[in-house]
Amino acid sequence: MIHALTFYMFAFFAVASGVLVISARNPVHSVLFLILAFFNAAGLFVLLGAEFLAMILVIVYVGAVAVLFLFVVMMLDINFVELRQGFLQYLPTGVMVGLVLLIELVVIVGGHTMVPEAAKHGLRPMPPPGQVSNTQALGELFYTHYIYLFQAAGMILLVAMVGAIVLTHRKREGVRKQRIHDQVNRRVEDSIEIVKVEPGKGI
Repeated sequence: MIHALTFYMFAFFAVASGVLVISARNPVHSVLFLILAFFNAAGLFVLLGAEFLAMILVIVYVGAVAVLFLFVVMMLDINFVELRQGFLQYLPTGVMVGLVLLIELVVIVGGHTMVPEAAKHGLRPMPPPGQVSNTQALGELFYTHYIYLFQAAGMILLVAMVGAIVLTHRKREGVRKQRIHDQVNRRVEDSIEIVKVEPGKGI
């Protein structure tokens, strides 16, 4: 009974926090609700016996990603009113992407419901809980059975990081940037100018 009440409490606050993330007008409040959603998701992982995933969720997402979002939102002078002006322009594309994701979820859930034996082909035999720890079981699963998917996820993150750097370092007017090639090829004659000032004609 206590286990069920704890599950429903974490689940309710996680869903409520997720709704408040997208409905809050203040972006700082949205990030704070996102942190609350991560903490409740970590609580659900603890109830499932996945303590390692709960710890990683709190350390990585709450301690790094969410705090980074909070600092970016608070330190950058972003005009959110101007960003919301083009919301209706991208609404059809967002609805289309949402429908595609919904259809994929329905196919996955419906496939496991209509064909229960299909789930056995994607599952790996679980070792006894007393013999292997949670961290060791995840490591063996990621780095053996799902090693190619794990590497593909790393490549996707690498491409996203490179894309973010390229978009950030675009050429803009009025912004001075460091040019290493010009600095290396700089000569003394171009840097220092000796001017002979006559007596009484200085500044």
